[in-house]
Amino acid sequence: MAPAAIWRVRELRFAAVAGVLLLASVAAPGLWAGGAAAWWAAGLQLAAVAVGGATFVPEAVRALVKGRLGVGLLMAIAAAGAVALGEYGEAATLAFLFSIAEGLEGYAVARTRHGLRALLDLVPPTARVRRDGRESEVPPAELRVGDILAVRPGERIATDGVVTAGRGSLDTSVVTGESVPTEVEPGAVVYAGTVNGSGALEISVTATAKDNSLARLVHIVREAQERKGASQRLAERFARPLVPGVLVLAALIALVGSLTGDPAVWIERSLVVLVAAAPCAFALSVPVAVVAAIGAASKAGVLIKGGAAVEALGRVKVVALDKTGTLTRNRPVVIEVLAVPGGDRDRVLGVAAALEARSEHPLAAAILAAWPGPEAPAADVEAVPGHGLRGRVEGVPARLGKPGFVEPGPLASEVRRLQDAGATVVLVEHDGSLVGAVAVRDEIRPEAAETVARFRELGVEVVMLTGDNSRTAAAIAAQAGITDVRAGLLPADKARIVTELKARGPVAMVGDGINDAPALATADAGIAMGVMGSDVAVEAADLALMGEDLRRLADAVAHTRAARAIFTQNLLLSGAILVALVPLAAAGVLGLAVVVAVHEVAEVLVIGNGIRSGRRRHLPQRVRGASIQEAA
Repeated sequence: MAPAAIWRVRELRFAAVAGVLLLASVAAPGLWAGGAAAWWAAGLQLAAVAVGGATFVPEAVRALVKGRLGVGLLMAIAAAGAVALGEYGEAATLAFLFSIAEGLEGYAVARTRHGLRALLDLVPPTARVRRDGRESEVPPAELRVGDILAVRPGERIATDGVVTAGRGSLDTSVVTGESVPTEVEPGAVVYAGTVNGSGALEISVTATAKDNSLARLVHIVREAQERKGASQRLAERFARPLVPGVLVLAALIALVGSLTGDPAVWIERSLVVLVAAAPCAFALSVPVAVVAAIGAASKAGVLIKGGAAVEALGRVKVVALDKTGTLTRNRPVVIEVLAVPGGDRDRVLGVAAALEARSEHPLAAAILAAWPGPEAPAADVEAVPGHGLRGRVEGVPARLGKPGFVEPGPLASEVRRLQDAGATVVLVEHDGSLVGAVAVRDEIRPEAAETVARFRELGVEVVMLTGDNSRTAAAIAAQAGITDVRAGLLPADKARIVTELKARGPVAMVGDGINDAPALATADAGIAMGVMGSDVAVEAADLALMGEDLRRLADAVAHTRAARAIFTQNLLLSGAILVALVPLAAAGVLGLAVVVAVHEVAEVLVIGNGIRSGRRRHLPQRVRGASIQEAA
């Protein structure tokens, strides 16, 4: 549900009542004459203390019983001390301002978390399902794997599945952050929360509501918000021992001062020091900013697993990119079909498609997708490991395979040209004679070069890591504008190279498969391409892109850098306030009301500054070839 309107926040309502009572106490002399005015003013101020204190004193007492000392305890002691000294107005001011800060803190966190909770609302309240030949509407929670969903144009998809009938376009922007609709047809994988733009679809359910991609995303981010970054741990390490330290300091000031001067003066000063040294703003410096930064990133299709990941990515100086599935789409396509002089191109593709008709090799899918004719599987097909296939097409022997298994003959120079361009070339032989060659390549993502250029603008080095051969790697790297290429790598090699790259600075590794998991775990920041991809890669990574737009990588670096700058600003501001206030309070220069006001204003500033991490200035909505901001 949406966060409550700010005026409905309990702490802020109590603060408003306390404020009214405090103002009424100031007006008391004008309403009542003589001693009655003082009694009314004192009564109103004590009432303000009680109302404002109700927002933090009970919690402070409960924490104390459990052995935890918090900022609320310092404020409770200071308020009680001020009351004991007869400084009712000071106590009321403290309770009023601290209750405002407590309310604003709670509202800020609720507001930044709301965007994440709203993701679950993307699932429609009911789903139209076909069971036993009948169509009915059921709650998404009742869907079972294997059910057939009927999704009409304009409707949201209730859970993950595979299209079994129909064609259309899906709006995936709410999940991936990418604004361009995705065309789907039978066999396409679809995800919960996406919107069917056109054409009726039938979808076979592959995940229940509690296990689908949307639920998984929310679960991971909720866990991520509990993880702490280095700055957050620093703030907490400082704040935790500071509370008992402040209590000891205040007690020493009261004790030593009372032995050398007026006890009333020094006890009052000790109470002021108690409030001045309270690390309220310091404790809030990082958490609010972390939650805001993670929430904004999740809306833009970047899943960040906590403050530690924000810290790590914000420091990155080197990005190592896997080739297949990261720089490329991992969907090989036929880029060229060559026929021998006097030969027929369709014959080449037809023989190749016949031999590959029952193969599960990625190259087979590319060849079959390029063949427009009907499937006519070859007979007696057998694989020759490491070389290719052989069988009988139209009753005569046929072979398909790499150069060496089938000699390139007159096509030798063309084969070298295609291989230099990063293509895998298979030669086709029919009835004992070479008929031609088919070149297949996993095409580079169109935004790859733009992403690499953006990294350079950010001062980040880019390295490509791949298990592919050096010729293919060099061709893809040249298109992307990458000069540092490491090819022919095993998973262990990638992890080793990531370790070596750390000599240049913090390293981010980007990959999408199980073989990338060791390198993702080794890097300072591991980034998985597609939260819907390999479970192992996503679990090993610190961040994941929910979509496939590479430009989000550079966006994420810029976003986390901005968030880290805000963390630093908050920590410096909070530290400076503590350093300045404590000696001034101990010397009696500042009174309790002034110290309380400065502290609470600082707390509001820290919260407000932290919320700026939730801006999406560095996370523009993307379209092909440009961002929405650039296209406007």
